[in-house]
Amino acid sequence: MDKIEHIGIAVKNLEVSKQLFAKIFGTQPYKEEEVASEGVRTSFFKSGPNKVELLEATNPESPIAKFLEKKGEGVHHIAFAVEDIVAEIARLKGEGFVILNETPKKGADNKLVAFLHPKGTNGVLVELCQEIKQG
Repeated sequence: MDKIEHIGIAVKNLEVSKQLFAKIFGTQPYKEEEVASEGVRTSFFKSGPNKVELLEATNPESPIAKFLEKKGEGVHHIAFAVEDIVAEIARLKGEGFVILNETPKKGADNKLVAFLHPKGTNGVLVELCQEIKQG
């Protein structure tokens, strides 16, 4: 794994949370998008090389809605950048980790993503992110 790609924070109201984090970072989000397949709207902030992703549910059955219902607002996941997500999934599966989606899927911010089950990672949802190469 190359670096922490971003930290994802589940929020109840994206507009209110964007205002809060804009005050914290002293800047507006650099990107917003909806990932319909995951039932989520996202907003990304940068602070130097670091990124924070705010996540708001767009439907009551989405993973973020369920997280908010169970745990409330707060850190949802930590994402790590990887060069080859397929190889990394195979390596981690070989190490005994449970992969929630063994086939990478398109996520926000031009990334292919896969998740490790938090039961095997001390309760932390770990996301693997690979930049989608244009070409």
